[in-house]
Amino acid sequence: MADERPKQSHDELNSSESSNTNGNSLSEPVAVQSKTDINSSARSLRYQRRDPKTIERCNLLNVSKLIIKEVIDSSLSHGRMLDDNHVPLQQFFIVLEHVLRHGLKPKKSLLRDRRDFWCVLETVEKLIPEASEITTSVREMPNLKTPLGKARAWLRLSLMQKSLADYLKELCERRDQVLSEFYEPGAMMLEDEGMVFTGLLVGLNVIDCNMCIKEEDLDQPMGVIDFSLYLNNRINDDLSPDSESAETKNKMATILDQKNYLEELNRHLNATVTNLQQKLESVQTTNTLLKEDLAIAKNTALDLQAENDSLKMNQGCIVDDTKKQLEAAKQDIETERETYKTSREGLDNMYTDLKKKLDEETHVRLDVEKELELQIGMKQEMEMALRILEKDIHEKQDTMISLRQQLEDIKGINLEMYKKLQACEGSLKHKSELVNKLEEKTNQLVATLKDMEKRLKQTEADKEAAEETARKLGQIIVDKDAKRTALETDLKIEKEWRGTLQKSLEEEREKVSAVQTDLQKYKHLEKDYAKLEHRHQEIQKTCEEQERTLAELGSHLSESKLRVEDMREAQQVNKEAQWQSDKDATHCKGCTKEFSISRRRHHCRNCGDIFCNECSDNKMPLPSSAKPVRVCDNCHTVLLQRYSATGN
Repeated sequence: MADERPKQSHDELNSSESSNTNGNSLSEPVAVQSKTDINSSARSLRYQRRDPKTIERCNLLNVSKLIIKEVIDSSLSHGRMLDDNHVPLQQFFIVLEHVLRHGLKPKKSLLRDRRDFWCVLETVEKLIPEASEITTSVREMPNLKTPLGKARAWLRLSLMQKSLADYLKELCERRDQVLSEFYEPGAMMLEDEGMVFTGLLVGLNVIDCNMCIKEEDLDQPMGVIDFSLYLNNRINDDLSPDSESAETKNKMATILDQKNYLEELNRHLNATVTNLQQKLESVQTTNTLLKEDLAIAKNTALDLQAENDSLKMNQGCIVDDTKKQLEAAKQDIETERETYKTSREGLDNMYTDLKKKLDEETHVRLDVEKELELQIGMKQEMEMALRILEKDIHEKQDTMISLRQQLEDIKGINLEMYKKLQACEGSLKHKSELVNKLEEKTNQLVATLKDMEKRLKQTEADKEAAEETARKLGQIIVDKDAKRTALETDLKIEKEWRGTLQKSLEEEREKVSAVQTDLQKYKHLEKDYAKLEHRHQEIQKTCEEQERTLAELGSHLSESKLRVEDMREAQQVNKEAQWQSDKDATHCKGCTKEFSISRRRHHCRNCGDIFCNECSDNKMPLPSSAKPVRVCDNCHTVLLQRYSATGN
């Protein structure tokens, strides 16, 4: 369609542009052209001598630059999140279709030549195995009926996965092997403009696209680009005769650029008109076919009626003949009875044959009526299927609303978990203070036990004098045993029991001092002191057990402190991680290699810095995402150590 465009003069192009610019007036550029007639005529001659395919490639490349820039700039106001209703994104897909369709070899069909680039996109899965998931999902979509709809769905899915630039770059790199089968020489995908276009697509990886492909009708014809968003009509009417030639040249360059844009707009409009004409032709052909089928059915019905009439006439003639023959037979009954029998048999055979023919024709008519009823039933079933599809669409919208509500509930649960974490940190601090107090009290108990050992050594010298007071000491020892058992049970309780233990220890000290005064008087308590030594060993065992329990508690608390510190470090890392912009990063932060078209930028989802593909080819699960995401090498080692520590 673009090759059939006739060459026309510069004035004719300006007149056609002014009629097809969506209401944008071009009277000012025309006035400038009248004043600078020599430069414009030379520029128009050079423009006409160029190859039309190179002009189309330049126009497509310029338009794609403008639209990709507009998409990226407009995404900043939407938080780098775009959906189906975004106008620059829709126009980007239209330009992408024009680029892939440029110079495509047509496929011959019955009605017209088709230019479908779905076969080109199907070859991507042979070059890159990762693209097979997209092609299989597109083939399994029930709402896509044409190759054009499948190709559009494939392009949208690859853009959402941020791999469109990689796939088209692979095709352009192998254009001599793959694309030469599908494209004619001079096509944009076979030239250097295709590589430049794939480099422009890399900038779209910054944007997150969210498009609903199942609900969108992708089999519709191609849309039209509104170039009024990108044209610049701010040219002054008054030009001073003494202005410099450089200013006139710049203004003429802007005018010619606008002319190129308007030519591209005309070409798009011609393409839409041809698409609509082709659709009209297809509809007309289907209507003519249906009319021919109706005429054939009417002719068959008329033929059947004529045959029925002829059979009825033949039947009446046969009946008249039989009557005449019967009258003749009555006159000559005796002589011509044998001939009558033979004639009667022939008439019966003729009658049966005619009856069979009538039955066959009635069956044929009933079959035709059944086919008409089946067609009516198929039409009703199609209407019911359309209604069911509408119900399914409403149900899917309801499910989307419910999923959004579930997301909000999950956010509330996350906030509650964060509050519980803060409460746990406060409880850990309180428990650490309690452990410190317990350690101080255990040290006091050890000191008192050492004092008791010293006092027992002193009492061994006075064993002989304590025999008379053995009974009294036995009662005292029984009381002490009861108190010690109470102390063993009270060691497992909280602060109140420890206070009672201190009071009981002070009472025991007073009693021991009293016993020392009594032991100086009595020297006959060897057996009783042996019992005291046995009790003392039991107390030591209980103290050792208590020390072990305290050590276990300290180890558990240290582990919990380490986990809390790891969580704090992870939270601080997440807070301190900032998403680095693409403009600031010119070299990889890992290998310090410069970024280019072949070496792309990739963000680490943990620290936010930008790395190349070799330094960020790891994937790890993060608390912010359910699925594994891209992580740099340093963050990968840190996260592995953290997960191994928590697992142990």
